[in-house]
Amino acid sequence: MRTDSSPGTLAAREHLPAAGTGTPVLDVVVPVHNEERDLAPCVLRLHEHLTRTFPYAFRITVADNASTDSTPRVAAGLAERLAGVRSVRLERKGRGRALHAVWSASDAPVLAYMDVDLSTDLNALLPLVAPLISGHSDLAIGSRLTRGARVVRGARREFVSRAYNLILRGSLRARFSDAQCGFKAIRRDVAGALLPLVEDTGWFFDTEMLVLAERAGCRIHEVPVDWVDDPDSSVRVVRTAADDLRGVCRVGRALATGALPLDRLARPFGDDPRDRELAGVPRGLARQFLGFCAVGVLSTLFYLLLYSGFRPFAGAQTANALALLVSAVANTAANRRLTFGVRGRGGAVRHQARGLMVFAIGLALTSGSLAALDTAADHPAHSTELAVLVAANLAATVLRFLLLRAWVFPEPPPGPDTSAAPGGALPGEGR
Repeated sequence: MRTDSSPGTLAAREHLPAAGTGTPVLDVVVPVHNEERDLAPCVLRLHEHLTRTFPYAFRITVADNASTDSTPRVAAGLAERLAGVRSVRLERKGRGRALHAVWSASDAPVLAYMDVDLSTDLNALLPLVAPLISGHSDLAIGSRLTRGARVVRGARREFVSRAYNLILRGSLRARFSDAQCGFKAIRRDVAGALLPLVEDTGWFFDTEMLVLAERAGCRIHEVPVDWVDDPDSSVRVVRTAADDLRGVCRVGRALATGALPLDRLARPFGDDPRDRELAGVPRGLARQFLGFCAVGVLSTLFYLLLYSGFRPFAGAQTANALALLVSAVANTAANRRLTFGVRGRGGAVRHQARGLMVFAIGLALTSGSLAALDTAADHPAHSTELAVLVAANLAATVLRFLLLRAWVFPEPPPGPDTSAAPGGALPGEGR
């Protein structure tokens, strides 16, 4: 382990002192907007839990995001009644904006946040922050999708959460399992290096911070949580999902073009993503997508040739099925070698089996879209059919690429000699 005391560079992780010096070791931020009903029970329960179980000095910060009800008055009353509770008022909305402001100004070496509904069992709080206090990890997240988690929530939210994390794995190569759980912590020195790079001020703040941390070589610790969904949650799922997808596109574009200055983050333990690229572990998203598109064009031409060859000897449906099957196998083989750089015969059968399943999903999506159109309209216009097919095929293409990237040809786990562990080093400025 080395430390670098040069200006702008963060020192290597150290175990935080246990002795109380007046400064809290942990600052838990509770961002709120118009939460006059839930705020007091949340803070009282959290304060009691920390007082009873947490072995270090702590602070609870209520970050009020421009509330228009009596939330500011409730927060001020809690700050007066309870030792270690304070209230901060922001005049503009945005969970990410609140966390950025409070974390940037906090003097506590470990920073955390949780949602006001306390959907996460508080018994996970100490396991969440302990690796940060010991210096073992840089960030910690509660996960509802990892083994050991126990979750009670509706099917729609479960589907949206899993689909979103699949998109993150496929498009941004994210290795963490749950980006949206409102239960996270970060070391202050790491936050100081990462927060200036995070642009989002809303719900995508968490995801953007985690993606940048992972790309910068930070070690992310995951804690399985017990989670009971709040049926009265004010989160608008559809709107939030749309904002998150726009954020994914923005961050993906920035990473693909090199617009983010991640190369300025020093890694005291030598975990530099540039070294991984030189070793040929993952290729860039843009390059992979271009390869996928090129293979797709060639596969389409191959399919047309096959169909033309089979048609004189078989009916249209049989010729179509045979041509699709052979071209799908060839497409998977080409993407395996050319798009994702997988060499050798290891795993080839598994890749082909999964590739056929992905192909079947895309075929079901397009066929299902036509079936839905036929159900909705007795005699749809040809132009309408074409528009539905174009939209369905675009969606199927994007889905197929993401599934190939995240499931069929996932990035292999790093070896001990590649310095590519998802953890790695504490970032700092300069090198």
